[in-house]
Formats: sequence, structure tokens, C-alpha cells
Amino acid sequence: MRKLGLLLIALLIGTSVSAQDSSSQAKSLLDEVSSKMGAYKNMTIGFTSTLVNEEAGITNDPPIRGNITIAGEKYNLNYLGNNFVFNGKKLVVINTEEKEVTITDGDLEEEDGFIYPSKLLTFYKEGYNYAMGTVKNNKGRKVQYVDLTPIDSNSDIIKVQLGIDAKTKHIYKLIQIGSNGAVTTFTINKFKSDQPISENLFSFDKAKYEKQGYLID
Repeated sequence: MRKLGLLLIALLIGTSVSAQDSSSQAKSLLDEVSSKMGAYKNMTIGFTSTLVNEEAGITNDPPIRGNITIAGEKYNLNYLGNNFVFNGKKLVVINTEEKEVTITDGDLEEEDGFIYPSKLLTFYKEGYNYAMGTVKNNKGRKVQYVDLTPIDSNSDIIKVQLGIDAKTKHIYKLIQIGSNGAVTTFTINKFKSDQPISENLFSFDKAKYEKQGYLID
């Protein structure tokens, strides 16, 4: 009986150490990715997104395409029929279909557990526990996944799987699993860094849109 007790203790300690090692390795990898991608003066990213909720019978096919240019805290995002322009202080959302413009102070806030593409490189820095996930081969590309679990047990997100290109240390894919059964996947299919871009990309020409008859809030 004593030997069995010692064996169980050893197994528990081994499991705890293994979990700590996995968490440490995952954090180290995420820090490396953050350092690598954060060193670029700017990034232009093309991506696709899919949403699948089998319980609700929802599947968006073909995938939704989008693109974003990021320079420091500034970004210009085209996604879901809207153009999001953030100059570091104010966010302008231009809805071309409805011909409406909304201007607010500050950046996008997480709503219903949804991770916006503009937060792709930073969302994981706070509020998550990390663990090394599986390694997958995608058409010759080795992708190391990191599993992120929200610290807040009431979060609308159950789990996030962040796929990292093992060679470039760039984020390749994000899979988000929601408490409502929805699985949202972002896949980066185009990436360019340190390109010549204009500061006008992050500014809003109010007069231009007023002339076009946009309602500006």
C-alpha cells in the first residue's frame, strides 16, 4: 500500500512538472512570435475566416476574405463588409453598404468572446493559460499549435488554438471554440512586412465621405 501511495505521488508530481514545462515552452514560443512580428515596422496580412456551428446549422462557405495592414498600434482592416481604420486614438468604422461612418474613442473591444483580426497578434498576452499543442503538417509547412484556455471560467471562449509556422515563427492559423458551440477559424494566406505604405492609410478624410452622402456619427 505504501509503495502504491508513493507511486501515485510520483505520478502526480510528474504530471504537474510536465504541465509546467508545457506552459513554459508555450509562453516562450509566444514571446518569440511576439518579438519577431513586433519588430516589423508594418505588416500587411491577407486572411480567410470560417464559422461553423453544427448545433445551429451554420457554415459559411466559401470562406470570408479580409486583409489588414498594421503599423504599431495603427491599423486598417477590411472585414465583413466594413473598413476599420484606427489611428492609435480613434476608431473609424466605414460601412460602405449602408453608407454609414461611426467614430469612437479607443480600439475595438472584444464582444461575445470574438477575437478580431486586429487583435490577432496581441490577444493572448493577458487572460489565458498556455500549453503546447499538437504539431501538424500543412502542405509541407510545419505548424506548431499552442492551446490557450481563458483564466475566466465565465468566458464566452472555451479554447483557442494558435497555429505557429515553426520555420518563420509567424502566426499561421487561429481556431477559436466558443461556449455556444461555434468554431471560428482565421487562416493567414498572405504576409508581407516592412512595405512602403502611406500614413493616409490610417487617417479618415471626413470631407470625402460627406460628399459621397455618408451618414457620419
